[in-house]
Amino acid sequence: MNDTTAQGMQFSVIIPMFNEEENAAETIARITTVLEQDGRPFEIIPVNDGSTDNTLAVLDGIARQNSHVRVTSYWKNGGRGKAIRYGLMASRGEYIATIDADLSYDPKYLLEMSTVLDEEGDIDVVLASPYMEGGMAVGVPRDRLFISRAGNRILQLAIPEKLHTLTCIVRCYRRAVIASLDLNSDGKEIHLEILSKVLAMGYRVKEIPAVLTSRKKGNSKFAFKATALSHILFTIFERPSLLFGLIGIVLTLVGLGLGAYILLLYYAEALNPNRPLITLMILFILGGMQILSFGFLASQVHYLRKEVLLNRRALSRLDSIDKKIVGPARLNDSEDPG
Repeated sequence: MNDTTAQGMQFSVIIPMFNEEENAAETIARITTVLEQDGRPFEIIPVNDGSTDNTLAVLDGIARQNSHVRVTSYWKNGGRGKAIRYGLMASRGEYIATIDADLSYDPKYLLEMSTVLDEEGDIDVVLASPYMEGGMAVGVPRDRLFISRAGNRILQLAIPEKLHTLTCIVRCYRRAVIASLDLNSDGKEIHLEILSKVLAMGYRVKEIPAVLTSRKKGNSKFAFKATALSHILFTIFERPSLLFGLIGIVLTLVGLGLGAYILLLYYAEALNPNRPLITLMILFILGGMQILSFGFLASQVHYLRKEVLLNRRALSRLDSIDKKIVGPARLNDSEDPG
């Protein structure tokens, strides 16, 4: 990520936009009004994610009138993850926040999240959560709300921290967190990728209660199949022991059950040597143990990944220190003393 911070820039707000011409002007106006109340220098970075409507033209017009707006754009739709990655690379603030274009969450949460970072030095990332105590969802279709809640419940199995909402876009990060990340996701799974790597690196995450409302203008970009698949794959990747362990235990128990059944038939003198029960028993038990061993190996690989990410965070810190301290020293050493 770009670690060149503009002089005095404190807050960057990234807004991914795909076909949001109906929402763009109102969204940026409301965010501008809220952030101006705070008084700290800020920038708003709307990212045009290859829109096919007039979103880019609207954003360019806004940028000419609003000095806080810096538009980032590319021609082909790549997904929310790509838009967020482009926004993060363009950001210059010490705090970096993301929010949705339809303002399903009130912009006031941007200030509430930044206040948490101001007041709690041990917190590195703040999430807005409608599913924790004090949060709520208003006007959201029941089917979509049910899917969202269920998805987050499943994802909680993969996260060591007690978090209620893992997929929400409304977040605020310290710059050091973003500078240490290497992100790859193009879709909505980027929220899970960021959270996974942030927690693996040992950063502290906190949730604040928020109210989720339904979209007022434009079309929803929610895709059930893609979202469900990404959630399932993420859970398996983060906790492989859940899948391999469950399957392995079930197969092993089936094999042991067959063994008990074979003994029962043997003592009842009803065992038919032509039936492949013993072979099935051996296959189930060996198969179950083999899958359990796969789960163990996958868990070890995941542990090694965590160690790599911790080392990456340490290297990022050293690089930051080198730029702040060693850089000026090298400059002074290179100056002609005469």
